Amino acid sequence: MTVFAACSAKLEAPQIVPAPRSLEMGKGAIDFKGIAICCDPSVDSLSRFAVEQFSGCLTKVSGKKSYVTTGAGADKGLCFLKDDSVAPEGYRISITPKSAVVRASDFNGFFYSLQTLRQMLPVSIYGTEPDSRADWRVPCCEIEDAPRFAYRGFHLDCCRHFFSREEIKKLLDVMSVFKFNRFHWHLTEDQGWRIELDGYPRLTEVGAWRTGTMIGGDWESNDGIEYGGFYTRDEIRDILEYADARGITIIPEIDLPGHMQAALAAYPEFGCKGSQPQPYEVWTIWGVSKQVLNVGKEKTLCFLEDVLGEVADIFPGEYIHIGGDECPRDEWKTDPDCQRKIRELGLKDKDGVSAEARLQNYVTARMQKFLATKGKKIIGWDEILEGDLAEGATVMSWRGTAGGIKAASMGYDVIMSPTTYCYFDYVQGNDLVKEPFSITHQWSENKEWIDNPLSLDKVYGYEPLAEIPAEAQKHILGVQCNMWTEYIAEPDYLEYMFFPRALAISEVQWCTPEKKDFERFTSALAAHEFPILDKLGVNYRKLD
Repeated sequence: MTVFAACSAKLEAPQIVPAPRSLEMGKGAIDFKGIAICCDPSVDSLSRFAVEQFSGCLTKVSGKKSYVTTGAGADKGLCFLKDDSVAPEGYRISITPKSAVVRASDFNGFFYSLQTLRQMLPVSIYGTEPDSRADWRVPCCEIEDAPRFAYRGFHLDCCRHFFSREEIKKLLDVMSVFKFNRFHWHLTEDQGWRIELDGYPRLTEVGAWRTGTMIGGDWESNDGIEYGGFYTRDEIRDILEYADARGITIIPEIDLPGHMQAALAAYPEFGCKGSQPQPYEVWTIWGVSKQVLNVGKEKTLCFLEDVLGEVADIFPGEYIHIGGDECPRDEWKTDPDCQRKIRELGLKDKDGVSAEARLQNYVTARMQKFLATKGKKIIGWDEILEGDLAEGATVMSWRGTAGGIKAASMGYDVIMSPTTYCYFDYVQGNDLVKEPFSITHQWSENKEWIDNPLSLDKVYGYEPLAEIPAEAQKHILGVQCNMWTEYIAEPDYLEYMFFPRALAISEVQWCTPEKKDFERFTSALAAHEFPILDKLGVNYRKLD
């Protein structure tokens, strides 16, 4: 073990994103090059594996071997100790010239301590090439850290455009560095069905492929190029395992009962026009299709239960997202099966909520009840608040913050994801000539919206508990950034739109308001976080 002797002055404080809750600098430093590493026997096997991976990387890039042993000593080297007094996902790091001691109560806490230590080391720790000339000293300090919110989400739409397993893993890697813990995976849409299911093979045989895609903002165009793709069950399991090793839970979304035209192209019998010859095709344009599931038919509801049952068996997390957004109910108003179901259930137009909206409430409640038999909870977009919502559902507020304020005040758990702060497909600056084509360009052509870009500072300034009554704030589980991919087809562009805004969201999710400082944050981006993204091969938008 190499130890750097204490010096008389404090070293410069490390730049860490998201910023720790408490960081007190000491005097001196410890050299991590060749440092001995030990794990207390009580440390779980997954945490120990993460420590061993860190040790292997440190050995490779520093040029000097670090060994991981089992033991309870904390007087020298780098030691990991289980401590049940530490908050969930939190950690404590105490660094002196002789030792660095990490304490945590669970896997995520140990994993996040490693991410913090990585950010305190030379940026080459994120690579694979030896860097023996780097300064591997870590300053003496005391860190106590834990997240503000338990749910720290990162959403990706893989339906409008499909992204490979390798790109998903790359995003998971970056998520783990900045302490995100939920990956919301949007897997079904009008424009493509992306998850392979044994019970309904045509969902991917037919529903995963469209005959073309509209060009730019021209709704009447079609490039005529077949487009699609899907994830096999084995690929999904591989991604799940990869995410789990990084403290990330994957939440699949099966959007229902709208946004289902790709499914109807595969199984037209579940639609309101199922008796017509070839009534559906996978949609080639963006927007919201008016062709939705015929939820008046019992066989359609059984289809949904079959699909959600398979999805529940594949994904081990506690939540399944069932969408519920933007469901046009025009077809239900004239469809005999849907009207028969409305009469059977005794649904009425009442308090400004139509009988057809209450029919959607029935579908939501039935799917919630079914998934409960699988040990799952549901999340739905804030439209599920229209009418009656069963107890135990979680609301994702996207149409601004009003839905989240209402749901929390009614006692529902809420994830805040408002378009005004969290929709990263929105343009990042006012100068559209300099920005890649996005949904904002399409809107600007219709003169609907352009004067309010979602800039880095605006994202960073978001306060999720604003306007939430004090007694309801406990229902705000967390915050999520969303990426919709109508106009985002390539990984480089996807990354450009995510980063660095996702790093701003990571501080919104993790840091208490008094710890946020935009000047400190942007300084850390330029000096430290951008070099990390460079090392990881991630594209990003430079600071203005």
